[in-house]
Amino acid sequence: MKNQKTILLVDDDVDYLFQMKLQLERFGFKVVMAESQKEAEGLMSIIKPDLAIFDLMLESEDSGFILCYKMKKKHPDVPIILATAVSTETGFSFGIGSEDERKWIKADLYLEKGIRPEQLQNEINKLLKI
Repeated sequence: MKNQKTILLVDDDVDYLFQMKLQLERFGFKVVMAESQKEAEGLMSIIKPDLAIFDLMLESEDSGFILCYKMKKKHPDVPIILATAVSTETGFSFGIGSEDERKWIKADLYLEKGIRPEQLQNEINKLLKI
């Protein structure tokens, strides 16, 4: 596909990573995967994805926030989805609904893991304006 969009997908859960990769490929996207913050940072230095999906807790509890910050610093126009199960795992809840939250959480969309495939596709299409 000539105009195929590329998604950078980062998650340390290998099963989830490959399940999401297959899902995204079914939607028609090219997927570049990383299993760690360090690996993702290496990829970010050599590619510019059309969209990124980051898990929150990788090597550390704030890895996803750090990746969002670094991606926005390098490529401010790349939409980012922060997909996490942090609320389920820790009971800690947050969002990006307010201006203050968006200032420090550099994601464009926050999603709890377990999102339905059609909802995920709709959200990605909205962010990519396709």
